[in-house]
Parts: sequence; C-alpha cells; structure tokens
Amino acid sequence: MPFDSAHVEASPVTPAEVEQIFRAEYGRAVASLVRLLGDIDLAEEAVQEAFTVAVQRWPTSGRPPAPAGWIITTGRNWAINWLRRESTRGYRHAQAALVHGNASSAPDPADLAIASLGEENAVTDDRLRLIFTCCHPALAPATQIALTLRLLGGLGTDEIARAFLVPEATMAQRIVRAKAKIKAANIPYRVPGKAELPDRLRPVLAVVYLVFNEGYAATSGDALVREELCAEAVRLARLLAALMPDEPEVLGLLALLLLVQARRPARIGPDGEMVLLPDQDRSRWDRELIAEGQQLVRACLRRERPGPYQIQAAINAVHGDAPSAAQTDWSQILTLYDQLLVVAPTPVVALNRAVALAEVTGPARALIEVDELAAASDGMQRYHLFHSTRADLLRRLGRRAEAAAAYGAALELTANAAERAFLERRRASTLDGDSGQ
Repeated sequence: MPFDSAHVEASPVTPAEVEQIFRAEYGRAVASLVRLLGDIDLAEEAVQEAFTVAVQRWPTSGRPPAPAGWIITTGRNWAINWLRRESTRGYRHAQAALVHGNASSAPDPADLAIASLGEENAVTDDRLRLIFTCCHPALAPATQIALTLRLLGGLGTDEIARAFLVPEATMAQRIVRAKAKIKAANIPYRVPGKAELPDRLRPVLAVVYLVFNEGYAATSGDALVREELCAEAVRLARLLAALMPDEPEVLGLLALLLLVQARRPARIGPDGEMVLLPDQDRSRWDRELIAEGQQLVRACLRRERPGPYQIQAAINAVHGDAPSAAQTDWSQILTLYDQLLVVAPTPVVALNRAVALAEVTGPARALIEVDELAAASDGMQRYHLFHSTRADLLRRLGRRAEAAAAYGAALELTANAAERAFLERRRASTLDGDSGQ
C-alpha cells in the first residue's frame, strides 16, 4: 500500500507540480521497478498507476518528503496486487511471491537476474543498467534508442520522433514493435557482461546524448530547458566514463555535455526568453565545467581515435575559448565540421556546418547548401531548426518576405513556448525591416 498520509508532511501540490515530478522521476522509477519485477511493460504500467494515485492524493494529503521513493513503493505494491490477481497461472503467482520479498520461499528477483549472468555485475546504477538492457543487439539500433528514451527519460512519442526526424505515428509503431519483440524473443532483463559492453556502446551513447538534447531544448512546455534531464544525462555520462575510461567516445560525450551545459545559465534571459549563443553574456558561463570539458578534449586528442562526440566536443571547446562572439574562430569550427561530416554524414550535421559556413564565407553560399539539403532529405522539412536556420540566412540577405515565411514554417513545427516566442519576435522584426537582433 502507499505510504500512510499521516507520515507525509502537509505540503499540498497542484496537478501541474505532480506532472513536473513525473517528468523528473519517471525514468528512475521505471528503472528501479524493472530491476525488481523483471518486466518492462509491468514496470511502466506500475509507474503510471502510481502517478495516477499521486494526482488524486497529493493535492490534499501533501507531497511526500521523497516523491521518487513514494512512487517506486506505490508502483511496486500495485504490481504485487496485480500479480496476485493473475495468480491463477502458477508462474505469475511465483513472481508475486518473489517481488513480495518472501525470502523463506524464494530469492529476491534482482538477485536472480544478477546470478543469471554468471559473472561480475559491471553496471550497478539502475538507469544505466536499463539503457544497456534496452540496447540489445536483437533490436534495430534506432529502435533501441527510441525505446530507451521512452523508458528512461519518460519522453513522449512526439519528442522522440523529433529527435529522429520521423512522423510521430512511425515512432509509435517502432516502440510498440520493440516491446513486442522483447517479449516474443524472451530477451532477459539482465546486465551485459564487461565483454559485451563495447558492442552496445554506440546506442547507449546516443541515448544519453538525446536525453541531454531534450533537456537543453525541450520539445514542448513553457520552459526552454528541462534541467533534470540535462543533469541526468551528465550524471550518466560520468558513470559511463568511470565504467569505460579507455573508450575515447565516452570521454568525448562527457566533454561535449559539460561544455554545452556550461553555457546553460546564459541561454535563458531574465524573463525566461531564449538567448542565442552570439548574444549570451559569457560571464555567466560556468568556467569550471568548460575547463573540465576542454581537459577531456585534450585527452581525447592524445588518443588519436576521433569520433563524432569527440569532434562535437572540440567544436564546443572552440566556442568556450572565444572571449566574445566576434572573436570566435569560425574557420577552425568549419574545419571541424568538415571532419564531423566525414564520420557522421547526417542532415543535421550538414545543417550545423552551414551555420559555420555562413560565418566564414557569408550567408549566400550557406543558403545554397541548406536548400540543397532540403532537396536531399525529406526529414528536414519536419525539423524546425532547418526552417529557422534558413530564415536567418534569408534575413541576413535582405530577403525579408521569404525569411518571414520560413520563420512561420518553423513556428508550425515548434511546441515549446520559449522557442515560439523567440521565432515570433524574429518574424515580426523581419517584417518590420529590423535586423532581427
């Protein structure tokens, strides 16, 4: 049963605050319950049920001192009751007895999962364990990442679809198929052995990276940044670096996240508005994080095994070195983007390279490459940053009507209030003939 309300501090909360806790604690709760229950679908349903109870009770009984613990305990107890109701099937009854903790009749299910490995458990963090579990080789790489983002970050299907530049319906089907395959193939919930970790590393890094991206630029909502996701991604990256210190891409990812996270305080203005990199107050940047990130970049360079995250980290290290926007070494950044495009030839990388190209050669050449990119990639038309980048290039070329239309196209694809406000200001200033700064 849920915690007794008599032991809950009287601090009533609104449904909106419960939703905020949901977004912050969903991944932790699911990861903990998957370890206890050994069933992803049941764990996810248990967390949903626990938050349903929270929405009903917390506005009157108050917020528990440890909301995550309350959710995990309530979800666990709901799952026990569900298993009991299904106990006509012997194996489900056995699962219920295990989860109930009846040590006299059976061992703890978590101990069973670890014992089944036959070797030392290399991953001790529940959420990191869940990432490695979902990134099973039996699933397609894109599906591994999508499923993990859903379970770990509590990201909605629309948020994940945006990261992959695919329609929401397509992404929903991928997630459903992934869960079905896990059941049909009897893929166990277990920690991969140390020898298996490198084979699963690529999708694991992608998950952590995309969790951070969603935190740094939230798909929807009023706030531009979801700080809890940024902090969680950095925490996971540090765990990975401690687990696999000889993998340069792991260090590169950690460096990248630290260098971008360092700019977060300057990215939001006093009224919550979005502030672009050239306009940020660099005195608000976290110099300790920048120094740590740059030290990791130098360590990666000594390894001489460049990869996408290392190169992106190097790009952000150049930004961190610049005392002002005007003093940014855009030629070096463009060279790095050329290297990145070789190892990661994606439309998003090409779009970011066009931004650097505009700073080196001017917006005209960059606009040609952006338009060519749109013709070569259908996904770009669903990417709001493609339209906003194109709008900025058109604005700089004095093509105001086309720029305003491009800002409008970006607005149609943007659900975040802070981003929408920024784009609306830019579109209005473009129509007024202002520079749009």
